[in-house]
Amino acid sequence: MKEYDAIIIGAGHNGLTNGAYLAKAGLNVVVLERNDYIGGAAVSRELHKGWIYSNASYVCSMLRQSLHRDLDLTRHGLILVPYLGTVNFGDNGETLVSYPGESAEYLELKRHSPHDADSMHRFQADLARYAKFIRKTLLRTPPDPTSFRLRDIRELLFLGKQFWALGEKEMYEYVRFFTMSAAEFLEDYFENDLVKAAMASPGIIGTALGVYSPGSAYILLHHVMGDVDGNIGAWGLARGGMGAISKAIAGALQQHDGELRTNAGVQRVLVKNGRAVGVALESGEEVYARIVVSNLDAKRTFTKIMDRNDLPPGIYEKAEKFKIRGSSGKVNIALSGLPKFTGVPDNRYIDRGGQGFTGSLETMERAYDCWKRGRWSDDPFVESVIPSAWDPTVAPPGKHWMSNFVQYCPPTLADGPWTPDKRDRFGQAVIDKIERYSPGFRDLIVHMEVRTPHELETEVGLTEGNIFQGELTIDQLLFNRPFPGYAQYRMPVRNLYMCGSSTHPGGGVSAACGANAAREILMDLKRPNSVPEDDFYDE
Repeated sequence: MKEYDAIIIGAGHNGLTNGAYLAKAGLNVVVLERNDYIGGAAVSRELHKGWIYSNASYVCSMLRQSLHRDLDLTRHGLILVPYLGTVNFGDNGETLVSYPGESAEYLELKRHSPHDADSMHRFQADLARYAKFIRKTLLRTPPDPTSFRLRDIRELLFLGKQFWALGEKEMYEYVRFFTMSAAEFLEDYFENDLVKAAMASPGIIGTALGVYSPGSAYILLHHVMGDVDGNIGAWGLARGGMGAISKAIAGALQQHDGELRTNAGVQRVLVKNGRAVGVALESGEEVYARIVVSNLDAKRTFTKIMDRNDLPPGIYEKAEKFKIRGSSGKVNIALSGLPKFTGVPDNRYIDRGGQGFTGSLETMERAYDCWKRGRWSDDPFVESVIPSAWDPTVAPPGKHWMSNFVQYCPPTLADGPWTPDKRDRFGQAVIDKIERYSPGFRDLIVHMEVRTPHELETEVGLTEGNIFQGELTIDQLLFNRPFPGYAQYRMPVRNLYMCGSSTHPGGGVSAACGANAAREILMDLKRPNSVPEDDFYDE
């Protein structure tokens, strides 16, 4: 019977990253995936002949460039390009175009509000300053504030030093920022409704909060902490779709002799004498290893694949109460041609960007009200992008693929479970919204895939369809993620670790969770020289 050094449960991008680093350090690693494809939510799939859908995550904004270089992902085929201009549409058809050039951007804002054009630089500078502080924590293990270990004390001092460097005024503003709603934060800068709605959209993506909900300002910040090709805060698109990221990381895993098994769903983590010793697969096979690493979310890990009797008192209850409410849907559409939008000029920068059917703050909040009542809105917030406008690999020549991310879509409906009929009606509500701004859009549709939280849970394994594997509220961040006392990737059962987005720094295609967990595992195994020294802390 073959025994591994490490078993990683789930071949999402964080699980693959964790496995790649462990394999690079010389460990005998196997990554187990229940589906017949890898990538979790970062996938590229041909669901209609000739069209390649990124049918879950669709843009890359947080992939850590140091990890990109360290795993040599370019060698494994990964090409990222900046996501350029975006058009936001108001309730009455008015448009706001975001250009990559500063002068063009200023003139477009000035067309709506001279005040807002002048305020944009201050807004971006403040957001960048807040993001800079958080960015410094992404590849660091959160300290345990109750510990007296030298490592934790040093890390608390590091965070304190970085916070103190903000200055007195900025410290007050920063604390305020964490508790504010996105709408309140934006009111400090802008007066035009469409400008505010356009800037607010990142504050609601993937979260069960509205634009007026306290705490949604931080979600806005979470989406501008990445960089693409050296452009801080930029979003990017992967050539070949989001699955190209997972494929490249899997290439790094296999380069270092890591093993990857699909159709290998894990039914149970095996625990003996208080230690994780392996897993039992759905097929009945048992696989053993020195350590077990879960890339599943915290709720699924502790309430689905572990025996409650193997857990210390209170952990099962914490997992049950872990906030992981789903709020998002996805509609992927194969098109026979490039859609035209009313009032939008033909421009290659705009074509390589996206469309935000934002409406106003009030419209976005009403969609959230529908979610709270267990229904989808007939006027949903939709964020679209057409990657085929620049990437010829995802659609046949002259044809296009359009990704549509939707807020809000409830995991549980007031009138009963999701059914195929309800799913299709949700998809039609999205098509109706786009058709308002692109007459004739419906006639271009060749094929469409509609994904509600039900599909995201049953197919991808995201509990309730939550794309962050747990809400990014202040009570579930840093040393509270996933639970107080277990934020350093080591779980309450010996030799059991977590590496998914339920851990710090949270959701998004960053690979940081997987890399951070690998660092802690290698430290425990006394193999600290396998990643850059700058990523380590002395005990």
